Amino acid sequence: MQDKNTILLPQGSGPIGVFDSGYGGLTILHGIRQTLPQYDYIYLGDNARAPYGPRSFDVVYEFTRQAVERLFSMGCQLVIIGCNTASAKALRSIQQNDLPNWDQRRRVLGVIRPTAEIIGDITRNNHVGLLATEGTVKSQSYDMEIHKLWPDIKVTGQACPFWVPLVEYNEADSPGADYFVKKRIDQLLRKDPEIDSIILGCTHFPLLMPKILKYTPPGITIVPQGEYVASKLKDYLRRHPEMETLLTKGGDVKYFSTENASKFMASASIFLHERIKATHIDL
Repeated sequence: MQDKNTILLPQGSGPIGVFDSGYGGLTILHGIRQTLPQYDYIYLGDNARAPYGPRSFDVVYEFTRQAVERLFSMGCQLVIIGCNTASAKALRSIQQNDLPNWDQRRRVLGVIRPTAEIIGDITRNNHVGLLATEGTVKSQSYDMEIHKLWPDIKVTGQACPFWVPLVEYNEADSPGADYFVKKRIDQLLRKDPEIDSIILGCTHFPLLMPKILKYTPPGITIVPQGEYVASKLKDYLRRHPEMETLLTKGGDVKYFSTENASKFMASASIFLHERIKATHIDL
């Protein structure tokens, strides 16, 4: 009898999978495709169950596990969890507990480690701020990953409720967004006035960049994730040719969402600035 934790996987080569609880991972996918356009990609957004930020560790783990399992079953050899909450609450469990039962040749990577790796080269005084969802801040995943690599850095987190809905409801440029953006940045800098670098620890937040820059004092560096995740992925594939040779190279991308496909396509254009075709999928 087949173990319930074991899945049957197609053999051979396949695309890179990118998973997010909603739309924010599209900013990660965009950054990766800018750097690595030659590969094939599958994007999966669990929009019907978003947001993940307020959910418990157990629920986020189970939802993320289902998504990774589905991407593997679609032939993906490598999956990028392009969601900070899922990276914080589910990635380690999937890597340690599930991958050995699924297929030890495949890999699941997140977005927190690549950002932690570069932040020590960006900050000048070792005072780093983090703007993220409540779930990511409470998990302290950024604190732990950064301290492994840069033990002298002080990390100060600030949860930013309402920022994700502002983006997903296409209100990022509205006057009403100013209040919420300024409020959270002010709160962060009151906690540590010496902060010289701020990590945007949610893939939605780059869409708020004009207002973030407007209310961030001069001299503070804003650190979005897309370009850093992409450069670290490029380096990862260079160091792991056994994985790189399994990735198909047709420059193609397919989009799937657990939400209504038409709604996803309309909202995705906010993040990608292009029209796409998407397919509904159940998890």
